[in-house]
Amino acid sequence: MSSTLTRTFTVAALSALAWLPATAAPVIIPAPPQISSTGYILMDADTGKVLVEHNADEQLPPASLTKMMTSYIVSGDIESGKIGEQDLVEVSVKAWRMGGSKMFIREGTQVPVIDLLRGVIIQSGNDASVALAEHVAGSEDAFVDIMNQQAALLGMTSTHYKNATGWPAEGHLTTARDLSLLAQALINHHPEHYALYSEKYFSYNGINQPNRNKLLFTDDSIDGIKTGHTDEAGYCLVASGQRDGMRLISVVMGTRSEGARANESQKLLAYGFRYFQTHTVYAAGEVLSTNRVWGGQRDEVQLGVAKRVALTIPRGAEKALKAELQLPEVIKAPLSAGQQMGRLTISLEGETLYDQSLVVTEDVAEAGFFARLWDGIKLFFFQLFN
Repeated sequence: MSSTLTRTFTVAALSALAWLPATAAPVIIPAPPQISSTGYILMDADTGKVLVEHNADEQLPPASLTKMMTSYIVSGDIESGKIGEQDLVEVSVKAWRMGGSKMFIREGTQVPVIDLLRGVIIQSGNDASVALAEHVAGSEDAFVDIMNQQAALLGMTSTHYKNATGWPAEGHLTTARDLSLLAQALINHHPEHYALYSEKYFSYNGINQPNRNKLLFTDDSIDGIKTGHTDEAGYCLVASGQRDGMRLISVVMGTRSEGARANESQKLLAYGFRYFQTHTVYAAGEVLSTNRVWGGQRDEVQLGVAKRVALTIPRGAEKALKAELQLPEVIKAPLSAGQQMGRLTISLEGETLYDQSLVVTEDVAEAGFFARLWDGIKLFFFQLFN
C-alpha cells in the first residue's frame, strides 16, 4: 500500500479545493534582445529568477559598483544600532586626498553618517566611501575584510574586494551574477536606505551633483541603483525598477559609454517587464488541503504553505500552472503548527518551478486513551478496505 497520495490540479482549482485538469495553450516567449556588454544579467528581485544572462559568471572589475557593498554594510550597521545616521565622522587625510569622483569633504571636518552615505550613493564619492570605511572599521583595510565576509554571506562566490571604492586594484573583481545578488539584498534587507538610490541630486559643501544613473531622469519606474566606470571596467550599471507589482534588477558590465550602459540596461528591463510577471500563487499561511487526523482531539488538520509562494512566469501563463500535492495517507496526532508534512510541487509545461514541503497550520493534541483506542480500531478497518 502506498504511504502517500498524489493529486494534481491547476493552481486555480487547488485554491478552490476542487479538482480540474490543466489545459492551456503553449507559452511562447520571444528571444531576449542583443546586448552590447561584456557580461550582463536580468533578475526578478522578488523571486530571484534569472530571465536573461550572458557571461554572468565572468570575473570583471566592478569600478564604483563596489560602493554598493560599502553602502550595504553601512546601512546594516545603522539599522542594527552600531552607528547612527547623525553620528559625526571625522574626515581623515586619506579620505580627503582620494581622487576620482568626490563628495568634496574636507580634512579635519566632521560630517554626519547619513550625508556621507548620500555622498557614496548619489555622488559616488571615493572620499565619502573611505571616510565611512574608517568610521565603521577603524581603517579601510579592516573594512575590506568585512566586505569580503559579507560577500560570502550573500553567496557572492566569485567576488573579492581590495578596497571600499572600486579604485583599480589587482584581484578586485566580481561578476554580474554576484552584483545581482547584492542588489537584491540592498532592496530587500534595507528598504529605507534603498530609497536613497532614487535621489537625483545631492548638494554638499556648496556643490550640487547629479546622480550618474541616467535612467532615473528618463524612466519613472526606475529607482536605482549604481553606476561605475574605469578604463579597465568600462561603463557599468546596476539598475532596478518596478512596474505592475514586478521588480527587476539588471546588471550590465563593460559597455562603451554612459549612454550605452543606460540604453543596454533599458533594453533588458523593457524585455523583462513586457514578457514576464511576478505571480503570487499562494499567500503565506494559505490552506491547500484538509486531512483526517487519527488519535487527535480534533478529527481534521489543515496543511498549507508557510511562506508566500511567488513565481516568475511568462505573462498570461498563470492558468497553465499545474500544482501537485503529495499527502500522507495516514496522519496521526499529536501535531505541531509549522511541522512539515506532505509536499507541494508547481510546474509549467513540464518544468518544475516550485518544490517545497507543506506545513501543519495549527496544533492538534493527542486524544485520551479510549478515544485513541477507538480511532485505532477505525483506522485498522480503514486501511484494510482501502
